[in-house]
Amino acid sequence: MSSTTGAVCPHCGWPDGAEPFQVVSRHRTAAGTTVWTRCGCGSLQVRVVDGRGTRIVSRSRPAAAQSSSASR
Repeated sequence: MSSTTGAVCPHCGWPDGAEPFQVVSRHRTAAGTTVWTRCGCGSLQVRVVDGRGTRIVSRSRPAAAQSSSASR
């Protein structure tokens, strides 16, 4: 999947169209496909795939790392 924007993840700098990312879910819509992915840094992304290409339309921050003391 390649990005039409040439942008990178603001959290880790990984190119939006590059691996690694994990496909979390994929949903067909009337306009194309919505794909929820996770960047290598953990940021959740919403990608829209249509006749114009692939665009990231929303992106979360990476999940905060849990320390061992936080779970006590």
